[in-house]
Amino acid sequence: MSTRLHEGFVPGCIGRITELHATTYAGLAGFGRGFEALVARELAAFAEDFEPGRDGLWLLLDAADRVQGAVAIAGPHASGRPGTPEAAAHLRWFITADAVRGQGLGRALLARALAFCDARGHAEVALWTFVGLDAARHLYEAQGFRLVEQAEGRRWGGPVTEQRFVRRRP
Repeated sequence: MSTRLHEGFVPGCIGRITELHATTYAGLAGFGRGFEALVARELAAFAEDFEPGRDGLWLLLDAADRVQGAVAIAGPHASGRPGTPEAAAHLRWFITADAVRGQGLGRALLARALAFCDARGHAEVALWTFVGLDAARHLYEAQGFRLVEQAEGRRWGGPVTEQRFVRRRP
């Protein structure tokens, strides 16, 4: 499938990114409508508060302009102090559709988001994930992310071992 990288929002992308997360994680972790609603709420809030230069969104679009992958950066809050979670840029909604997995496109999305952070001088980029997403973890660690926190949780709808990874600027 032919895809292209697009920076910024396109009509329908909030719904499609939510759909990709809901269908992917229903199959992988048994997450249900609570997870889908959480993704939809948080992604909509991100879109409403989006500030160019602080925040970023990159999409993989197919030939029909349908979203096949995404990653976002929520820039650090101005009140954050170095070494606090508020001071880190937050990598969010990183996903690719089944149809495009294994082609290096996730790696390209991740690299683009991290280049954005580096260009803006973000000292840290953090992300939350959970145990069992080995391919994603491999990509994160290849880009310099390190596991800094791990605990059992139910935030996303089912019991999982949640993990927080941080990448400090090279």
